[in-house]
Amino acid sequence: MSSVVALDRLIDARRVWRGQAVSSPSSANISTGHPFLDAALPGGGWPTAALSEILTSAPGIGELSLLWPTLASLSSAGERVVLVSPPHLPYPQAWIQAGVDLRHLSIIQANGRDALWAAEQCLRSGSCGAVLCWLRQADDRSLRRLQVAAGTGQTLAFAYRPQTEAANPSPAALRLVLEGQPAQLRVIKCKGGFPPAQPLAFAWH
Repeated sequence: MSSVVALDRLIDARRVWRGQAVSSPSSANISTGHPFLDAALPGGGWPTAALSEILTSAPGIGELSLLWPTLASLSSAGERVVLVSPPHLPYPQAWIQAGVDLRHLSIIQANGRDALWAAEQCLRSGSCGAVLCWLRQADDRSLRRLQVAAGTGQTLAFAYRPQTEAANPSPAALRLVLEGQPAQLRVIKCKGGFPPAQPLAFAWH
């Protein structure tokens, strides 16, 4: 039996854990397009090839404008941006004004586990610059699959979830809570560093 086959069997049996390469923050992050947020995050931006969670107290409080600078940059470079199960049909004019090239924007409507499956496949494909998904029900195992898929496809992954999920653990590399009154952003988890002690003011329009 070759050593490679033997090692694979040990890994499959979970008797040996496969290590992961450690990347420097500068090569593993991309600017959010918001200087105040870049300054607060390890590496100065979104963790690439990883899952970021955006927890919201209510819809329509700036959760899309938080990502628009990044999505505009990606789509302008010809990168595909995929929205999985958005709660409302995106208003094209708003996205155009934000600088997003709609030729590189795709929308997938699915429910439940089909939405999770679609998001995972898009992430794993390596053909997308970013995948945004709105998860109404997702357990730790589902989130971990998205985290692994983002790493496999080297893709930015964003999951929108209710603020009530902040009390539950998550494998996401970054977790943000976006609040409307007052308009502020709280970083509750950031891999590679400590979350800011105070909320960050976030004005959107």
